[in-house]
Amino acid sequence: MDIGGIREAMHQQPFRPFELRLADGRAILIRHPDFIMVAGNNRRIAVFAPPDDAMMIIEPLLIVSIDFPPPAPAAPGSNGTGGASG
Repeated sequence: MDIGGIREAMHQQPFRPFELRLADGRAILIRHPDFIMVAGNNRRIAVFAPPDDAMMIIEPLLIVSIDFPPPAPAAPGSNGTGGASG
């Protein structure tokens, strides 16, 4: 994977969560830009991944794609138009 594409995803404004798809089929969700770091030499990526925010060191060559999941739908009533009436 091109490290420039990873950096672009990390620094987009506003930030959008994204997934790193690895060659072994795993998908690692990046929920916030503070949860990913590219080493200065571009040879390693450190990720703090859910559910327990364990740290992983990833070789950029093992990343096959960056995916942007669709935003989660709003919960009913979260915009002030739902809930009990009366």
